[in-house]
Amino acid sequence: MGWNSWDSFGTAITEAQTKQQTDVMAARLKPHGWQYIVIDIQWYEPSARGHNYRPDAVLTMDDFGRLTPAVNRFPSAADGAGFKPLAEYVHAAGLKVGVHLMRGIPRQAVEKKLPIRGSSHRADEIADRASVCPWNPDMFGVDMSKPGAQDYYDSVFDLLASWGVDYVKVDDIARPYHQAEIEGIRHAIDRTGRPIVLSLSPGETPLSAGVHVQQHANVWRISDDFWDRWLALNEQFARLEKWNHYRTAGAWPDADMLPLGLLGERQTRFTRDEQITLMTLWSIARSPLIHGGDMTRTDEYTMSLLTNDEVLTVDQQSAGNRPLFRRDDLIAWTADVPGSQDKYLALFNARDPIRVVPPDARYRSSRVTRDPATAARVDVNLAGARTLVLFVDPLEDGAGDHALWVDPTLVFSDGRTERLTNLTWSHADALWDNVSTERAPGGKAMMFRGQPVAFGIGTLSASRIEYTLPPGAARFTAIGTIDDNAPRQPAGAGVQFVVAAGGDRATGPVNVSAKLSEVGFSGKVRVRDLWTHRDVGEFNGEFAPEIPFHGAGLYRLSPIR
Repeated sequence: MGWNSWDSFGTAITEAQTKQQTDVMAARLKPHGWQYIVIDIQWYEPSARGHNYRPDAVLTMDDFGRLTPAVNRFPSAADGAGFKPLAEYVHAAGLKVGVHLMRGIPRQAVEKKLPIRGSSHRADEIADRASVCPWNPDMFGVDMSKPGAQDYYDSVFDLLASWGVDYVKVDDIARPYHQAEIEGIRHAIDRTGRPIVLSLSPGETPLSAGVHVQQHANVWRISDDFWDRWLALNEQFARLEKWNHYRTAGAWPDADMLPLGLLGERQTRFTRDEQITLMTLWSIARSPLIHGGDMTRTDEYTMSLLTNDEVLTVDQQSAGNRPLFRRDDLIAWTADVPGSQDKYLALFNARDPIRVVPPDARYRSSRVTRDPATAARVDVNLAGARTLVLFVDPLEDGAGDHALWVDPTLVFSDGRTERLTNLTWSHADALWDNVSTERAPGGKAMMFRGQPVAFGIGTLSASRIEYTLPPGAARFTAIGTIDDNAPRQPAGAGVQFVVAAGGDRATGPVNVSAKLSEVGFSGKVRVRDLWTHRDVGEFNGEFAPEIPFHGAGLYRLSPIR
């Protein structure tokens, strides 16, 4: 349980801001079990800004190619002190400190052929210049078969341990899965003798590496960066179920950070019901809880989520956690309460207010691919509909392909037509917030079969875009395809275009029913609502509370004898 600077500060966190976050955690969250303060990426980049990276950035490092804090941002690091003074500040507050590292060795160290501490070899001898991160320019990979490679990682973690670091998040290492470097880092940590938590990013970590990562890391990501989008949250159910088998004491599949409260200068886009779902799912699946919001400006509702001790106990102390069922997007997980015959039960209503399943899904394309280039011709009857939903489903997890709705058009019952791009959508949810009528997801003009698209909607998948239909709309037509300039995906990887048309958005809750025999009870039980801290009554046979759309409930069930 902790806090990470990425969501709120990106690459630009400073020492003063870190201390402010530390003070709030010590005062308000530490009594509830929160303990880690993690400084994310590019603390060694003096000019870092926002959530982006510069290919020409000059990084700060010592004479052995080991990254050191940028003194203009972390002034206590001057004179070779590194993070030790800041770590002492965090430790004095009764908390622990973590830092982010990119996999590999700084390119600058390689270019300068810097020596490796404790070795006769140099940086350029161990660098794998072909192994580079596609989104961050700071490092080359390390070829662990080369003499001096292990010495380099040993020297890095010796330095971190000397500063008093308790947690290290290593990035660009879990996807693709760099097994040799993971083993080298594990060895380097163990060699220090310091109990340092090893967290691996980004995900999804390949499931085929489940046994290996369980044995070498403490925390590993099961998805790409998780932000405050319902589609992203809904995807985590299947991922947590898939990884449930590999969770064990000291080794935790990580569903990523909690984008709650104030994120930079904006409030989380999750509704309150979705925030309850997020905290409930992470807790019943025992994911690490790493908060991303600015704790110095946390609203009281968010603070109530982070300090609910009955819920946090599920995350920290439950056992035998397992999915129970998923029935038409009504979902249940259960877990044991150690030392008793009680059970925890989490119930979720993952349904959308406008369903994208029959009968409301009026069109589903076949697979549309980038290589070979294919397209879907969409023609949908809108009879009786008041709402139109355009959905792009990535058929491969994490594909994120650059989809286009080309010439999206409404045809009216009197024969008139209107471009859908003239309307304003009522709701849009897409990977990296990337939905536009002006450009393709890659930032260039939309292109289809070598020609510019004059009117279209570009979106990264998965995406869901909702429109309120004007009176008289009778048909919807479009071409669904992948932008010509989209990055290459594996041959055959693709997306599906789905069109739903329905009535008004549903608003009321849904009863989510769990048979008590499924949970493990043969008689009556007493039920306590852990979110409201209220006993809700005695039940026999089944428990079926009302759960709002995108909402959840978390309960403790006790047998009555």
